[in-house]
Amino acid sequence: MSEKLPCILITGAAGALAQQVINRLHGKYRLVVCDSRREVSMPEDIPSYHVDFNKRRFEDLFKEYNFDGIIHLGRIGTNEYSREGRYAANVIGSQRLLDLARKYGVKQTLILSTYFVYGAHPLNPAYLSESSPLKAAGITMDLVDSVELENLATIYLWKYPDLHITILRPCNIVGPGVNNTLSQALMQPRVPVLMGFSPMMQFIHLEDMADAIVTAFDQNQPGIYNVAPDDCVPYQSAIELCGCKKLPVPSVPENMPKLLSSVFKRELFPPHLIDYFKYAATIDGSLFAQTFGFKPRYGLKEIFAHYRNLKS
Repeated sequence: MSEKLPCILITGAAGALAQQVINRLHGKYRLVVCDSRREVSMPEDIPSYHVDFNKRRFEDLFKEYNFDGIIHLGRIGTNEYSREGRYAANVIGSQRLLDLARKYGVKQTLILSTYFVYGAHPLNPAYLSESSPLKAAGITMDLVDSVELENLATIYLWKYPDLHITILRPCNIVGPGVNNTLSQALMQPRVPVLMGFSPMMQFIHLEDMADAIVTAFDQNQPGIYNVAPDDCVPYQSAIELCGCKKLPVPSVPENMPKLLSSVFKRELFPPHLIDYFKYAATIDGSLFAQTFGFKPRYGLKEIFAHYRNLKS
């Protein structure tokens, strides 16, 4: 029976989000998973591989399994690898994935991006739509790979419609098991805040984001979509609601946070993300909600309760 199910490749299998997606799709599709960082333990009926997208072994998977679709969650985050390593994995590796998808007739591809590609800027509109320019590469070199991945995927989306590419740009993904910069900060008892700044932020629960990915893949409506709830909250209020105490950090002169990091021997803010703790980069998720009939199950109260309970 399982041999008749469509075969799907899921990349980035080591991540908490990918694990949630795999759990939801197990039994609906024949799954093959891989990760460029390490091999991931899976049930016996889900083949798992530790493979570099830029190596010959990756193409062997396409030959062996004849994939019907790909869910590409293997984008390396800004807190992983060097800048050059992220570029090789996120841009060059993703291009090879898309080229192999074309070569072997893959019918559908979903790519996870990030709202970081818009850039945080004092002149940003209240809500950024999918047509807003991607300014992040002009603000910091450490986000060039994210923007280049987006540009690459967009070119393939329009140039090769047979690939049926869907690109998702989620807001901050948080919740149990999430290990990104913001989730790590909200776990701490004291969280640095830039004095004079408290930008509006959006949060989506890990399980809601997994539901969004599965829904988008099942319905297969190619395009570019922001994924975010309707509500947002000032960053400093979010910190308080998570049960954290604030550690005020002077924001002027501009290099003061970096100087204080060396004094405290602790990175207060990732240098390439510091503008996101100053200026809003809130996104309009209405197109995704309307197209796919999506509504998050978790509100801010439930999301922040997880981080507050970690401290009790």
